[in-house]
Amino acid sequence: MTSRPSSTDPWTLVFLLSGLGHLANGLWMLAGPAHWYAALPAGVPDFGPLNEHFVRDLGSTFAMLGLALVWGAARLEVRVPVLVLVTLFNALHALVHVWDTSRGLVGPEHWAIDFPVVYLPTVVLIALTALLVRRTEARA
Repeated sequence: MTSRPSSTDPWTLVFLLSGLGHLANGLWMLAGPAHWYAALPAGVPDFGPLNEHFVRDLGSTFAMLGLALVWGAARLEVRVPVLVLVTLFNALHALVHVWDTSRGLVGPEHWAIDFPVVYLPTVVLIALTALLVRRTEARA
């Protein structure tokens, strides 16, 4: 049995906006890897030369995560596992950035460059995941 959220459920908006953001980024990576590589304000070229195949591989991941989040907007029973997996991906992605910046692959300016697009969203996702898990456990 599947359950749909009420029209006033704030989590629906959280899942929908996050899903659309992940989906938009993934589709941009799939459709225009060179444009994404050059135009994303995250200093992506600092990490090495463009590899269109690799950008599309990651675009596939972001698109899939976006679709999963949109699914979570519509189905209560998938929200926790979807959000846990999206948060895990983002946390691992953030750790890769920490590792690469710490070891000098990119300059120390990347701590600030990566903060709004990598680290802050990951912290927000971790907090949202904790809140949703607590809320779900309290209802059980």
